This record gives sequence, structure tokens and C-alpha cells, in this order.
Amino acid sequence: MHTPPMIGKNIQRIRTSRKLTLNVLSERSGVSKAMLSQIESNKVNPTVATVWKIARGLNVDLNDLLEDDAQPKRIFSLNPANDEAPKLEKRHNGVKIQILSPLSMVEDLEMYLITFDPHSELASEPHYTGTQEYLTVVKGSVKVKVGNNVAELKRGDFLMYHCDTEHAIINESNQPSVVHMVVRFTDSRR
Repeated sequence: MHTPPMIGKNIQRIRTSRKLTLNVLSERSGVSKAMLSQIESNKVNPTVATVWKIARGLNVDLNDLLEDDAQPKRIFSLNPANDEAPKLEKRHNGVKIQILSPLSMVEDLEMYLITFDPHSELASEPHYTGTQEYLTVVKGSVKVKVGNNVAELKRGDFLMYHCDTEHAIINESNQPSVVHMVVRFTDSRR
């Protein structure tokens, strides 16, 4: 005989690991704080629609709430370059930003391939407190300014920095440059 999934415990485990209060999860999911509390303490059996809303509020797959958490979750997911899914790109002032990571990862871990025309710049406002960027130069060279810090990078160089202050990536050369960027958000924004 199979036991039902420990949905309430899984919700509570994920919520607390992300340092989310019941109030915040309630706002994100549209499920009342009282209902969330009852679900977490296994006092009620939620509908599939309610579990789906909570999963969306936690930014996890529905299966993450239904599975037995004793088994480690392993991921192997391929998004082929020639996939028919629309590619998200934007171009502005000589800078082309291609989003590599799936939309399900937005505001957790985001990956970009950024192409800079000669003499172009990508200036950014501060991100959430504690957010970090990891930058690798794939082609050419760039200058990175973060607050009062400045670094000159060439092909193969790697730089990590907190981007919760104004920052910019600049191609001052006469040649195009390409960088791979990973943005890692922290739970402080929640």
C-alpha cells in the first residue's frame, strides 16, 4: 500500500529553505495564509488547483510538492539550440542579449550570452540586495564597472561581483565582444 505524498511537509520544507513567510507565499500563490498553515500541518487535503497555485508561488514544479523528499531530486534537462521554442533576445544600443536559461528559472538563476558591438555599453541599475553576477569573456575584451571598482577583462577572464549597486559592462575596443553571464539571485528580495 502506498502512502499519500507529504504535500504539506514538502511545501513547508521548500518555503523555509527559501526563507519565505506564510504571508509572502500567500501573496505569491493567491492561497490564504490560514489555508497554507492548515496544508503545512496536514490538517486539510488541498485540491490539485490549490497545490498548483502554491507550486507557482514557490516557483517549483508541481512534482516537487508531490514527491517523497527522501529521494534527492536529480535534473537532466536539455534545451537544444535548434529547439522550436521562441528564443528570447533583445537588442539595444549595440548590445544583443540572448537569454539562455528557461523561463522557469527567472529570478533564481539566469544565464545570458551578451554580444557587444564596438564602443557599446550595457549599464544596469542595482539588482536585489546580495545578487551576484558571474561573467566570462568569450570573445574580445570588456571593462566592468561596479560601484567604484573597475576591471579590464580579455578573452577567457572570469569576474564575479555583487551587482546590487549600479554596474556597467563596456566594450571600448574596435572589435565585437561576447560575454557569458550568470546572474544568481538571493532570497533577500522575497
